[in-house]
Amino acid sequence: MVLLRHIPFLKAVFLHSITAFGGPQGHFGMMMKTFVHRRRDVTEEELMDYNAFCQMLPGASSTQTLTLIGYKRGGVILASLTIIIWILPACFLMGLFSFLIRYTPSEALKTDVFKYIQPMTVGFLAYAAFKAFRVSINNTITRVVMIIAAIATYSLFKTPWIFPILLVLGGFVTTLSSKRIPKKHEPPQKIKWTNIWLFAAIFLIAGAGSEWARKNNLPNRKPINLFENSYRFGSLVFGGSQVLMPMMYEQFVVRPESPGRRNQTNVIRIDKGDFYTGWGVVRAIPGPVFSISSFMGGIALKDKGTTMQLIGCIIASVGVFLPSALLVLFFFPIWHNLKKYVVVYRALEGINAVVVGIIIAATFYMMKDMSMADTRTIIVSFVVILGVWALLAFSRLPSPVIVMFCMVLGWIF
Repeated sequence: MVLLRHIPFLKAVFLHSITAFGGPQGHFGMMMKTFVHRRRDVTEEELMDYNAFCQMLPGASSTQTLTLIGYKRGGVILASLTIIIWILPACFLMGLFSFLIRYTPSEALKTDVFKYIQPMTVGFLAYAAFKAFRVSINNTITRVVMIIAAIATYSLFKTPWIFPILLVLGGFVTTLSSKRIPKKHEPPQKIKWTNIWLFAAIFLIAGAGSEWARKNNLPNRKPINLFENSYRFGSLVFGGSQVLMPMMYEQFVVRPESPGRRNQTNVIRIDKGDFYTGWGVVRAIPGPVFSISSFMGGIALKDKGTTMQLIGCIIASVGVFLPSALLVLFFFPIWHNLKKYVVVYRALEGINAVVVGIIIAATFYMMKDMSMADTRTIIVSFVVILGVWALLAFSRLPSPVIVMFCMVLGWIF
């Protein structure tokens, strides 16, 4: 009965999951609109805090941020339901595509309905930057930190360690101030050690089991190896999908062709063409980019029949998202409790300024990468950016409606 009062929130999570395009940066802009300004599940300050904290953890940052919103509203149970509802549509679509890829011509994957999704994402990012700036940038030092972070991020956007490095440096700079003291905080949260012990136990057992299966060349070792690979990705990836992609490529495409493995039949091997097709498709669907694991899991076990292919989709999806959930739910109470200390409170000011810089840099970086096929597309794209920003800033129109409008625009123009 307690969960019944959270049904509207879970419905909002589901609508977010089927309309959130643009990767973590775009997802943040939509969260700002849906869960802050429309539903008021969290404040702007809380969302900034969650996002900054999740940037410092490995795993899927937008998934972790949304998980914390659920955790704040209803504890671990609601957080668990939130992450399931958030990842399920994207994982389902990518898993389904692993079955359909052999029957889908490449031309069918190119559709104009997504033509203005990237400009739309830039509009959401611009809105998030505007709102975050008003919350977090309020003195000279935060302005300087924001500008430096924006320039560094734009210049090194594809470098995986740029985000945690900037967050640490930004936090360090504002700890040097002696003017700001902590505000009144909520009572300390209890740290649940079960999550970190479970995370470590699964990591060690999966690694040992995968190595044992490899050394003994077990005939049915693929599912064991697949879970270990996926769990390792979710545990060690900093920097989001731009880091996950090369890690998967090396594991599933390059390594199986190395001497000694080339002729083995029970090694996970994914064709280069299938790999790149999967990464192209995941960019065109809403939801977490880490859902690519569902596609890779299905392709990895497709030679073992339909049932095992479906199991492969599930294994890879659980493996890549489970570490994100365990880590964020363990470390967040620690982060929450540390904020009562002056040095951490001051560091948070710089960390939030860095996050604003990252959002601004992502806005311009994605604008640079927009497809500019002709003059009409260029004009309409910039109209979409300004229109999306204006609708978010001055109307109460829900984010899903704006997404559908942009898709219809792409289909018409």
